[in-house]
Amino acid sequence: MNIHKVSWQHNFGPNMRNMLNRASLRLVILVICFVWTLPTAGLLISSFRSGNNINKSGWWTVFGSLFNFTQWTLENYYQVLTTEGMGAAFLNSLVVTVPSVIIPLTMATFAAYAFAWMDFKGRDFLFVVIVGLLVVPLQMTLVPMLRLYVKLDLSGSFLGIWLAHAGFGIPLSVYLLYGYISQLPGDLFESAAIDGATHFEVFTRLVIPLSVPAIASLAIFQFIWVWNDLLVALVFLGTGDDVIIVTSQLSELVGSLGQKWHLLTAGGFVSMAIPLIVFFSLQRYFVRGLLAGSVKG
Repeated sequence: MNIHKVSWQHNFGPNMRNMLNRASLRLVILVICFVWTLPTAGLLISSFRSGNNINKSGWWTVFGSLFNFTQWTLENYYQVLTTEGMGAAFLNSLVVTVPSVIIPLTMATFAAYAFAWMDFKGRDFLFVVIVGLLVVPLQMTLVPMLRLYVKLDLSGSFLGIWLAHAGFGIPLSVYLLYGYISQLPGDLFESAAIDGATHFEVFTRLVIPLSVPAIASLAIFQFIWVWNDLLVALVFLGTGDDVIIVTSQLSELVGSLGQKWHLLTAGGFVSMAIPLIVFFSLQRYFVRGLLAGSVKG
């Protein structure tokens, strides 16, 4: 009887400590998530309140009468998207962002495969040069690139900003994709070569399907970076009515609307909507893409 009692106590102690540790960890994670999402929740709630309500009380007071639908309004979004020009800026941001993601990712995937599995003269030198571009501050390139753009008549055009974002995004994309593609099983490529497959066939039929997690993770980073960019857009695109993007328009709203927080919060959430959709749509690939290639084997 004493032996069973001692054995039960011996097992219960560590198990209880493990349960408490897991519970404490979950509690800490929940608190961090709550604090992290609190500003976004406040922004969302404020965007559906009228200007008078925002000036009279804080956004958290809505929970006292949550189902009082007279305090909610869609007028803020309607005014921001029509009168304040966020609708056109939203479409311009899509026109800027989608090609600025597709172009660098396509070029980087081709380059990463070439550096990983093709043997050509100067391969190591070119790879070092591309990776070395990561240490060049973006701000140092703005003036010489702008001068070149003016000579080539690319300033203020969508093509110009597509090329700019592609150039800034390619080095990191090549470096990360190389780490993933270089760890793919070499037996696959040897078997494909024996079967007579060309490099392009290997790339399209093997590398692309196997690299979807890494490509999706990079797509998330590139999309969010381009969508939230303000500096590059101001330098190479400007603030003309036909080319202004969401971040530039939101910056102008902050200066022109002043204390009209009900419109600013609606404009802010409009600018957040697409990145959130993209992230949650591709999040299943996110962690796999980040960890892939970090451990060999």
